[in-house]
Amino acid sequence: MVFAYKNKNKIMKNIIAVLAISSLFAVSCNKAEKNTESSEKIETAQPEKFVVDSVSIADSAKIVDSLTAKFDSKLLVFPTIKNKQLLDSIYFSIKGNNDYSKQGLQQFLQKDKMNYFNSIKKDNKDWISDIQFSQEWYESSGMKLISNKNDYMHIQYSWGSYSGGAHDNYGFSERVFDLKNNKKVELKDITSMPKNKIEALLLKNINKANGGATDENGEVNNSEMLLVDVIPATQNFYFDDKNLYFHYSPYEITAFAAGDIIIPISWQELGSTLIPQFKERMKIK
Repeated sequence: MVFAYKNKNKIMKNIIAVLAISSLFAVSCNKAEKNTESSEKIETAQPEKFVVDSVSIADSAKIVDSLTAKFDSKLLVFPTIKNKQLLDSIYFSIKGNNDYSKQGLQQFLQKDKMNYFNSIKKDNKDWISDIQFSQEWYESSGMKLISNKNDYMHIQYSWGSYSGGAHDNYGFSERVFDLKNNKKVELKDITSMPKNKIEALLLKNINKANGGATDENGEVNNSEMLLVDVIPATQNFYFDDKNLYFHYSPYEITAFAAGDIIIPISWQELGSTLIPQFKERMKIK
């Protein structure tokens, strides 16, 4: 009986020891599994943040004793935009340059500056030394990011110059880029309204535009300075939450005194001709 009792105690001790080892093993396995799960977590790639930078240059040169030339230019840089076709469209005014990096664009501006100074000397060499009164000629250009909403990026391009005469010249080009589809936005992407009907609305809204032409009561009267019978629906447009706008540089549709003209057409005026995808993306009601 004593022998049986001792054996029974021994068996119980062995069972308890096995259970204890099993528990420790189970805890270790759980910890290992948790560590494995933690190490196997995959971080989802975040969309690259939209970044805008710029390069610029400003310089002057004395061409002859009575003539000084000034050059200034600014270009925006988009390091996060990789699509070549979209970049070509953004830098449409840059000829002979395919390097849209910050360094590449800075080098382009330097070359453009030297070309401007050399062109004045070359193109006017027969009479430039005869200038009797002190003059300052200039060439200026720039890019300005106006907005980036709903993945529609609006850039305004401007230029100005003076090379003698009664006054300088200047102008604007508006471009909107679809960053989702990597392309420049065209009128057909916004409205299906026929061109002649858009042009009728432009003529109707001419005095809703900004401008320097006013009547005796101080009211805008750009129609008095119109140089055209039909205001063309050009690709020089942009838009916001309320309107589609067409931008015209001096002499394009009005006399120089009227300045540049921006004519609005409301979304309500375009009505059912708005492209459904565009209307939804811009949240137009």
